[in-house]
Amino acid sequence: MAKKQDTFYFDTFAGCAQHAVDASKILRKCIDSYDPDNLAAILDEIHTTEHDADMKKHDMMNVLAKAFITPIERDDIILMSQCLDEVVDKIEDVVLRLYCDNVRSIRQEMLAAVDVVEQCCLEMKDMMEDFRNFRKSKTLKARIININTLEEKADKIFIDNMRKLHTSETEALEIIIWRDVYRYLEQCTDACEHVADVCERVLMNNT
Repeated sequence: MAKKQDTFYFDTFAGCAQHAVDASKILRKCIDSYDPDNLAAILDEIHTTEHDADMKKHDMMNVLAKAFITPIERDDIILMSQCLDEVVDKIEDVVLRLYCDNVRSIRQEMLAAVDVVEQCCLEMKDMMEDFRNFRKSKTLKARIININTLEEKADKIFIDNMRKLHTSETEALEIIIWRDVYRYLEQCTDACEHVADVCERVLMNNT
């Protein structure tokens, strides 16, 4: 794995994971200092991050297309890049939903879900750093489990939030809007878990 081209793949995976962390921090900033009239600017900021992540993915696909030997299976490289890209896309979708639905104020229940998204992205970034040496790493399995645990926590928050929404809110439009917001947030952690699943698959097939 010391070969330059092999390092390129793992560097790119880690770089894409960092973009996910960056996106989660933009979302965090958006929610902590929520200003509905500033959502367009936040959306531009997160879209730039999403675009940069896309460029990393395309660069890797160009290298992969010309590669004869790869450090892990070609299909796993493609799947990993797609799953990492999906995380940033899902986070962007949350902000896009707030913007398109013209959400004027944030429900406090949303904060716990955003916390878990940020934690999950940070753990995923650390997991990608460990993935560079997946055959020898002593912490990679634990990080995979941590992401699975965070995803389960996100599921619980989603269920609790949906229950509260449908038992306390009387405005139909508010229910429709927040049902979608909560669902998009839950999909962010699902996307992180998909990355962890690919890590586990590579680990099982190569050790």
